[in-house]
Amino acid sequence: MAPIKNHFDYLVIGGGSGGLASARRASSLYGAKAAIIESGRLGGTCVNVGCVPKKVSWYAATIQETLNEAKGYGFDIEQKGFDFKAFKEKRDAYITRLNGIYSRNLNNDKVTYIPGRARFISKTEVEVDDHTPEGQKLGTKSVYTADKILIATGGYPIVPKDVPGAEYGITSDGFFELDYLPKKVALVGAGYIAVELAGIFQALGVETHLFIRYDTFLRSFDPMIQEVMTSQYEKVGMHIHRRSKQTKIEKDESGKLAIHYEDSNGSGVLSDVDELLWAIGRNPEVGDLGLEAAGIEQNTRGHIIADEYQNTNVENIYSLGDVVGKLELTPVAIAAGRRLSDRLFGGQPNAKLDYGGVPSVVFAHPEVGSIGLTEPEARQKYGDENIKIYKTSFIAMYYAMLEHKGPTSYKLVCMGPEEKVVGLHILGLGSGEILQGFGVAMKLGATKKDFDSCVAIHPTSAEELVTMR
Repeated sequence: MAPIKNHFDYLVIGGGSGGLASARRASSLYGAKAAIIESGRLGGTCVNVGCVPKKVSWYAATIQETLNEAKGYGFDIEQKGFDFKAFKEKRDAYITRLNGIYSRNLNNDKVTYIPGRARFISKTEVEVDDHTPEGQKLGTKSVYTADKILIATGGYPIVPKDVPGAEYGITSDGFFELDYLPKKVALVGAGYIAVELAGIFQALGVETHLFIRYDTFLRSFDPMIQEVMTSQYEKVGMHIHRRSKQTKIEKDESGKLAIHYEDSNGSGVLSDVDELLWAIGRNPEVGDLGLEAAGIEQNTRGHIIADEYQNTNVENIYSLGDVVGKLELTPVAIAAGRRLSDRLFGGQPNAKLDYGGVPSVVFAHPEVGSIGLTEPEARQKYGDENIKIYKTSFIAMYYAMLEHKGPTSYKLVCMGPEEKVVGLHILGLGSGEILQGFGVAMKLGATKKDFDSCVAIHPTSAEELVTMR
């Protein structure tokens, strides 16, 4: 019997943040007959193995830091340890509740939820290996057609193929599967995922080794951020292996790992490692999508090529989020998905996401926030003579009572005679919450004079951003 074909106005492949946002807006606001196909848990990477459980873990690590520092404020606290297993169970239960909320929201917004793995069989047809909502394969296939199709399948973490024994390591996905707190870990990578997870381990008392390819990490951020954060992580006891390369991973009978490596100090072996975590980047999730059947073009890294309106090279097929590799941030995917539905179904032909000036935060210890151009980027774009830098470094008031002093560093990158703020970079306690409001100001084209005209809130760290000289 031939598969039954079901037709929709809008068919979304991928139940992550971007796909969910686009499908729900198309259906609830504009009345489109919409469906979403997802082979895993609703919510995608962010909800299940990304920013949500990461932030919960960051909170746990931050609480541990606060407990360690409580004595400085006169509290005599007896610590009896951290029940990691109980914490994980509670975190997992929270994520499961979120999965259920997403499912109910789809139902409330009249979006058809299709559990299964999708594959193009033509420009207008998608075949699905049917699953249960829990992910169990049913052994049947269904075919769906649509006037418009969105690809929002996200990405997956990379494990190196040229390092013998690399399979003994885990990725960020595996981090959230750990049901115990390791005593000794190694992480490979210099991006925000590596830095965030390394910070969590370190704050929770784990012997943490971070292997990076160059002398600093977070290399896409402003040099001030790179230098201060790398120094801070070493100051709190993290082992940073600069200019490193892994040559072989071995696993003994007890399950312990030995990491053979080369770094700036020569060759070495790190033994008795409980967990090795690869955080060396992510690939687009396109392997079995059948893009060739629809003629969809990809770049050399496998990302789907989409223009500023999320159009692919195939008419009526669109793509957004991590699978296109522009700005791999959840709010970016959500905003792009909503703008796309506004354009396709809401009569707004010019609706699109402005990818410039997007705020981003690294939940490290301490937090890092960034908007706009780094200092080197601004100088290259506008010329040295047109750039003026304001910066400050200080000890936040919180540390006044503590022997341990954490860093706070702020920088404004200003352009032209009007000193328009084209870059804002902050590091220190509360940076994530501070950054959002300044993101609005920069979107409105704020100048240094505008910042100066704002009366400071005292005593706060953020007041330094409106009082720099």
